[in-house]
Amino acid sequence: MRKEFVIANEQGLHARPATTLVSKANQFKSSITLRYDGKEADMKSIMGVLSLGVTRGELIEVIIEGDDEVDAMEAIQQHIKEMNMN
Repeated sequence: MRKEFVIANEQGLHARPATTLVSKANQFKSSITLRYDGKEADMKSIMGVLSLGVTRGELIEVIIEGDDEVDAMEAIQQHIKEMNMN
């Protein structure tokens, strides 16, 4: 399951929003990958997410595979929506 999102948070995926996103991803058993600018990172790894350097206005793709992928995608989609409002 794949879905694209635009990061509208003013600071992009810097330390605090990246930490909350990683925390959300770790609530699920599925494999969750973040793809940005031709690079991929495990969304359950704070260092991996930060290493991508996602800035405001950029398009990311979330790829989820596993038994709870539907629930995981719904939760991550909601989390990104809330994160983008701040």
